[in-house]
Amino acid sequence: MGGDEIEPPPRPMLYLVATPIGNLGDITLRALETLRRVDYVASEDTRKTGLLLRHFEIKKPQIAFHEHNEAQAGPRIIALLQTGNAIAVVSNAGTPGVADPGYTLVRRAIELDLPVTLIPGPSAVVMALVLSGLPSHSFTFRGFPPRKSGKRRAFLATDRDAPHTLIFYESPHRLREFLADALAVYGDRPAALANELTKLFENVRRGRLSELIAFVDEIEPRGEYVVVIGGA
Repeated sequence: MGGDEIEPPPRPMLYLVATPIGNLGDITLRALETLRRVDYVASEDTRKTGLLLRHFEIKKPQIAFHEHNEAQAGPRIIALLQTGNAIAVVSNAGTPGVADPGYTLVRRAIELDLPVTLIPGPSAVVMALVLSGLPSHSFTFRGFPPRKSGKRRAFLATDRDAPHTLIFYESPHRLREFLADALAVYGDRPAALANELTKLFENVRRGRLSELIAFVDEIEPRGEYVVVIGGA
């Protein structure tokens, strides 16, 4: 906890590096130092990560690592670690491994006794929770709900009686339907919608689920949303 010296990362090491969720100014000094010193960067989207690296004048070979190629790219990354390379894993935004690729790679590295660490940084989950005004001392992050209404309602019902604040990710195309299903399952609870976090048009809308549905009906939702719903 003490001290502010940044040391070169040991090798080999798997680094999960949190990156900005919008504002590039939120990247940490440790994240930059790590990205500069690793041998490879495993990226959920090499194009988006390439923009980030170029912005900070970092040149590193990238390995595409996303949900559609984890089974193929994961063993390659493990092999590189085993031969003495340091590798950073980054998602499009936020912390890799949380609703993004990374979990299976971390589990495999642990099984093989390869060192793993996390370079912490911005989190849309925590930011939306704090800004929602809902209880933040105990919460459950549920990620993306199922796309079909029937499965989505069953998914939501799992936490119907939970006292914890609930947090979900949802796309703008399914936001209205998700809120309607949440209202049907939970009743008219207090909730909040957060999007464009850390960006110029950051917005957090608070109210009852019925009020948020009415709000969404009046706008054209854009960008990924974080939905925060009060517990039972």
